[in-house]
Amino acid sequence: MVTNWEASDDTMIEDPRTEQDLATVLGKRARQIPDSPWIVTEERSYAYGEMDQCSSRLASGFSRLGITASDTVLIMLPDTVDFILTWCALSKLGAIEVPVNVHYKGNLLAYLVNDSLAQNLVVDVEFLDRFEPLAPELEHLQRLIVRNCDIAEVPEALARRFEIVDYQTLESSTAWSGTGPVYRDLMAVMYTSGTTGPSKGATVCHAHAYEYAFGVTEMLALDAGDVYYAPLPLFHLAGQFAVVYASCIASATAVISGGFSAQRYWLDIARFDANCSFLLGAMANFLYQQPLSASDHQNPLERVLMAPLIPEVEGFKQRFGCLVSTTWGGTEMNCPMRSGFDLVDNKSCGRVAEDRYEVRIVDESDAELPHGVPGEALVRSREPWIMSNGYWNHPEWTEKAFRNLWYHTGDMLMRDAVGNFYFIDRTKDAIRRRGENISSIEVENEINASPDVVECAVIPVASAHTEQDVMAVIVASDPSAFDPAVLIEFLVPRLAYFMVPRYIERVDALPKTPTGKIQKYPLRDRGLTDSTWDREAAGITIRHG
Repeated sequence: MVTNWEASDDTMIEDPRTEQDLATVLGKRARQIPDSPWIVTEERSYAYGEMDQCSSRLASGFSRLGITASDTVLIMLPDTVDFILTWCALSKLGAIEVPVNVHYKGNLLAYLVNDSLAQNLVVDVEFLDRFEPLAPELEHLQRLIVRNCDIAEVPEALARRFEIVDYQTLESSTAWSGTGPVYRDLMAVMYTSGTTGPSKGATVCHAHAYEYAFGVTEMLALDAGDVYYAPLPLFHLAGQFAVVYASCIASATAVISGGFSAQRYWLDIARFDANCSFLLGAMANFLYQQPLSASDHQNPLERVLMAPLIPEVEGFKQRFGCLVSTTWGGTEMNCPMRSGFDLVDNKSCGRVAEDRYEVRIVDESDAELPHGVPGEALVRSREPWIMSNGYWNHPEWTEKAFRNLWYHTGDMLMRDAVGNFYFIDRTKDAIRRRGENISSIEVENEINASPDVVECAVIPVASAHTEQDVMAVIVASDPSAFDPAVLIEFLVPRLAYFMVPRYIERVDALPKTPTGKIQKYPLRDRGLTDSTWDREAAGITIRHG
């Protein structure tokens, strides 16, 4: 038990952070409201008591396999209740979950699996084919725990290389009864999709996850009895913590119903009677761009957390009859800003939660800038353990990102004279497309693997749906024979669908520094031209999977 001592009379008091772990929060809800629904899916609802009991039996099953505290365990599952039960079970053991983006394949997937150092992977049968060609390259992985599969049907190449365990047989008749983790123990390694290079595994301790989720309960005024619908994937920090964990903390109900669909969104809101939601800016824009309807206002939605805000946020609020708040944050730094429902304007991302965080706006030398001048945002916490401690397996990245005792976000913000912050641009070499962070370097590596390409630069261009689209500027090995559609065909099996470029521009040479490094800012400044090839205009659609 972690305790504090009160200086006045040496009376020992309990540190409230001792309850900031998922197992403790879920256990408390299971005792208080065992029959209240925590998770609702298309098929049925799952009560707090049921989820607590099932995850404890699953934890016993994982323990029998030798999975213990501090072991990293990969999770590559679709958005199902089994994902949540696996996460809860690993948390009870004190093991470290490593969620895997279900769209990853090829080199990106192999890199993440190896970098995590995990020996165990919980995987759905629909993703098994991704691992067959990678099996010889996976250095640490020893066991596949396969969901929804007859073990006899596992491909022979995988059965020879790995121990295969049937996920459905893991749940024990005896519940896990170990001591579990404390708030400062690692809960997860969340890969950040790569911002300046390979994807980085940000470490997340239990207090960090709790703070992220608790912050969302504040931003949404989430409370007991609320029904929270947010079509965010569970392999993302926001899907797990901002939706599922936040609902647990607030004694609310979380709806898990698959990915976002502008056509289905309001139907789901109505049939689940959801009064709260989380929308990425691109999602909100898609909804706002739908044709007007006389029934737009006739829905149960009351409160929305929207990040970032769309320019038409006031029209969105009026049209759909809801309140909107916003924030700014990230995996490593959590969410240090809150706007409240009384928005200052349609651009501000809020004010700093000064009881828990500090934010500075600085120049390239980390010197603080005056109000009204854009610069890189640096963040640090006033409370222990509520931000990442750094990057898994890469102390050199940690040293660079957390230099001078501040986390360097790579985001350019501006602070006004009264404390409102405004997001200006990204200083990182990353692209944000429909809620996904994309490393330009990872996309460039796959493009450069094509025999038709000499070199390339991948840059963001503004999207009509907010955020950005992916553009590749190519130097072709044979300019007269280069066909953008052939390059797309080459990339589809190598990249997640959201990483495949929409735009391709062929050039004779890329701009470079005197030392030979590619300069991207002239390409970003130029953007689309009359000679830019547009995949969507060419009728080529990349689907999920």
